[in-house]
Parts: sequence; structure tokens; C-alpha cells
Amino acid sequence: MPARPLSDETLHLIDAVRSALAHRSDVDERTMFGCYCFFVDGKLCIGIKGEDLLVRLPPERHGELQETQNTRELSPGGGMQGYFWVEPNGYATRAQWNHWIDEALAFNPRAKASPRKAKAPAAAQKAAQPKTPGKTRAAKKHSIFEADD
Repeated sequence: MPARPLSDETLHLIDAVRSALAHRSDVDERTMFGCYCFFVDGKLCIGIKGEDLLVRLPPERHGELQETQNTRELSPGGGMQGYFWVEPNGYATRAQWNHWIDEALAFNPRAKASPRKAKAPAAAQKAAQPKTPGKTRAAKKHSIFEADD
């Protein structure tokens, strides 16, 4: 079954994360379990599913972050401590956005890397990459940019 096309909101969020990580040379993008993921230094750092932002944070802060408004655990059973979904209201301002990006990047050097599997042939990888909107297309801004205008 072919993958569903990504919504405009999701594509804008992916572009926003891509822009936030543009200063780094160690970023890899791929999809996992229906989530578009950004790996920094070979470790999952930030992901996007729909309009939710997935951030990887220190597991020792799990209890504190469970109580944060507009966030929810990736795995409510506790099997994936340190991974949290941030809803759009949780990153609606530039300050909130920067907070989550900075927190995920700050934890990344301490995060444990998962072993990499063998790479798929280049043609298969290219086919799996989602299409990004063209530069000439007028697109709706994502909410992270609208809050500070």
C-alpha cells in the first residue's frame, strides 16, 4: 500500500524543523512508524506526526514533563521514557518552539544511539522520501510563525 501524502501543515512543520537544524552537518532525515524523524549524530532527536512534534528529552525529567500542558508521553506505559509529543499549542510561539528544539538538542549528546541497519539501495531511499512543496507554491504558514507576526 503506498504511503499517504503528507498534509501541508505537516510539510511546513518538517520545513520548520529542517530550518532549525540547518546549522548542523550531522542531521539525517527518515521515516519510522509513520513519523518523519530527524536524527542528530545518528540518534533520534525530533520527529513529526501530523501537527505534533516528537522530542527526545532526558528520561530523568520524565515525571516533570508528564505534568507539562500540551505534552503527552509517546508510550504511556513508560516503555519509552524521555519521548514526548508536543501539541501545536505547546509550540505556538517562537519562545516555546525554541525551548523544545533547544531541549532536544541539549539532550542529544547524552542520548543512546540505536544500532543502524544496513542501508537500502539509493533508488529505494529516494522513493521513500516525501515530496516537499515547490518554492513557487503559495503555502499557508505554520502556526509557529503566525504567533510572532
